[in-house]
Amino acid sequence: MLTPIRQDLITLLADGQFHSGAQLAQDLGVSRAAIHNHIESLEALGLDLFRVKGKGYRLARPLSLLDPETLGASARPAPLHLFWQLESTNGFLLERTRHCRNGEACLAELQTGGRGRRGRTWVSPVASHLYLSYFWRLEQGLSATGGLSLAVGVMLADALHSMGVDDLSLKWPNDLYLSGRKLAGVLVEISGQQGEACDLVIGCGINVAMPERVAAQIDQPWADLSEQLDGVDRNQLARAVLQSLDSGMALFEQEGLSPFVDRWKALDRFANQPVRLVLGKREERGIARGIDEQGHLLLALPDGSLKRFAGGELSLRPGD
Repeated sequence: MLTPIRQDLITLLADGQFHSGAQLAQDLGVSRAAIHNHIESLEALGLDLFRVKGKGYRLARPLSLLDPETLGASARPAPLHLFWQLESTNGFLLERTRHCRNGEACLAELQTGGRGRRGRTWVSPVASHLYLSYFWRLEQGLSATGGLSLAVGVMLADALHSMGVDDLSLKWPNDLYLSGRKLAGVLVEISGQQGEACDLVIGCGINVAMPERVAAQIDQPWADLSEQLDGVDRNQLARAVLQSLDSGMALFEQEGLSPFVDRWKALDRFANQPVRLVLGKREERGIARGIDEQGHLLLALPDGSLKRFAGGELSLRPGD
């Protein structure tokens, strides 16, 4: 748990400099033993910390903590909610969709129950990555949501390109890769009735600076932005993502997936490569042929036929 004292401790340590246990104890009004215990708790939450006798405690690298002024929260037309800790930023917006406005967003320093696609856990070390959720009410309803996760992938790629990140690719239907390893994921959650407007909550998790102690928990190749960018400012990153979502979702509402199809194909990680498509206990093998205008995956099968697959409980993997 990120108690108020632990929040203050992170703020003091965020500069990446050494801080003595005595000075931290004095600043926070607790004992040195309490500082030691809180440091251990922060390590358990994913922070890499050094201890040096005679110098004190230091983070392995500085942190850029979320700041409403730097994020430009007051200039946004829709509310921007910032939290030290949430179970899930998506969950927060899902609970208040009735009151949300288009462009409303939520960010947290720590997620205790972050989720990925198909119910997987999204590892969420404190103040190390970007955990952002975004609301949009689509007046055309459920029938107009086809291919949304693909369009959002393009929006995230646009935001990262604007910051100077290159060697990006997209994996159908909702992952963003950097240099061939997973950098970010998208989780779109939709609620609504047929024939009515539907509510969209778009969750984005982007690896910024992976702590070493957390990296060992991840069971797939991963990448983070620190590989290409020095000292990533998470506020700048969040602003770029929000701006891209603002313009991208307005375009998606007007024209659907169509304006994003060619841009997605240009970033297709598995274009014309052998792949396996896992569907529960069975799988299909073939050559990935991109997507169609509705966002379906096109798979060229060994018999020469071309088959279309929608999203859902499917997993695309490299062929053997």
